[in-house]
Amino acid sequence: MGPDMRARVIADDGVRLYLRNSPRHPSARPAGTIPNDAAMTEVLIIGPGCRSLEDLIAPLRAEGFEVRRVSGWEELLNSLEEGGPDLVLYPTPSSIVLFGPAYHFERAVGTDDLIALCHQFRESARAGSGGRVESAGRRARPSRPVGRSRIFTELLEVAELVAPTDSTVLITGESGTGKDVIARYIHNLSGRRDRAFVSINCGALPENLLESELFGHLEGSFTGAVRDKDGLLLVADGGTLFLDEVGEMAPPLQVKLLRVIQEREVVPIGATEPVPVDLRFIAATNRDLEEAVREGTFRADLYYRLNVVSLHLPPLRERVADIRPLVEHFLNSLAVRHGKEFEISERALSYLERYHWPGNTRELENALERASVLAPGNMIDLELLPARVREGEPPRLVAEEEMVNPTLAVIEKAYILWVLESEGGNKTRAAEVLGIAPSTLYRKLERYGIS
Repeated sequence: MGPDMRARVIADDGVRLYLRNSPRHPSARPAGTIPNDAAMTEVLIIGPGCRSLEDLIAPLRAEGFEVRRVSGWEELLNSLEEGGPDLVLYPTPSSIVLFGPAYHFERAVGTDDLIALCHQFRESARAGSGGRVESAGRRARPSRPVGRSRIFTELLEVAELVAPTDSTVLITGESGTGKDVIARYIHNLSGRRDRAFVSINCGALPENLLESELFGHLEGSFTGAVRDKDGLLLVADGGTLFLDEVGEMAPPLQVKLLRVIQEREVVPIGATEPVPVDLRFIAATNRDLEEAVREGTFRADLYYRLNVVSLHLPPLRERVADIRPLVEHFLNSLAVRHGKEFEISERALSYLERYHWPGNTRELENALERASVLAPGNMIDLELLPARVREGEPPRLVAEEEMVNPTLAVIEKAYILWVLESEGGNKTRAAEVLGIAPSTLYRKLERYGIS
């Protein structure tokens, strides 16, 4: 790779690639601008050949874009040696990452929004406007976190209502349920979405180090403080600070955090003058903070400051209807990572749906990653799942007692009951899952005597 083409690949919830000074154009482009020497027509898409990518390629070609596909990063870099495209798209399961010379942009967008963005970039190139990619991205709405159960979609509806405000949000739930995903979703829907989203795990650091990370320090304020350091409260200024596992924070730090929330100012370690900050707080915990307040390990005043809007994320075992879409989501992610698509057998899925998932979505993701590594081909079958998942028989859907050659009516009734239970009794959502009209579902419920 020549001196005018530098690529940096980093790991951060997936691969991110930054391109600088594409050799396709002899002169370097100013950072954050779009080339203006030609209409931007060549789009390159990274990913394995699969239906989801074809669903992107066909509409782009129909709109007059020249589209090429490479299967992975090595093929991409070889392509760049020969002359880079105007635009690079990297689909992930939850978003589209868009690259161009000297810029990087990531948003969750649908196909129509993506085409609109590509047109906007092309028109900007023709007009020589030098528009920044970030300005185009502000209109794109992030995709919803994965899940279709009633209890999960209702939680998302509340998150969407609170997101445009600056209200502090407290997200509760067991470890591994995806509290950080909900926090990022709220940030990405807020007016602060183009500013920093800063996350810190309050239970992962000792008290003195956590204080320094949060508040920062001045040079010489303690042994080892060899230079000034901005804390994350200042780094997040203008954006969102996500305090994960806030229930693990020591009481002395709780007092300091309370002052920041109340006064909107930070005093770094060793400083005497406060520094004003403008940021939104989102906190998460797997602890019962009300119980911690009664026990005296968590300050009541801080709890009430954090608990302005409360969102409880149920464990995966209480939202079985989310397992299948989550499996599809994780398998799509693994397809991008491994460069091949994966399928999963219905028998394996039935065992995934009956397992109690003490590690929640994180455990499900790990189980699927393990299976994808062990799979000799593209099929993930029961024997590739962890032993703890394979233990026992999956529940019968037809009836509690064993039946020989059940009729279609018995099977249909059992399936309707199962979908209704998965959707918490919501008949409208159940009809959507079943693929029938609500009126049809009501007729079937009456026929089978289901109240």
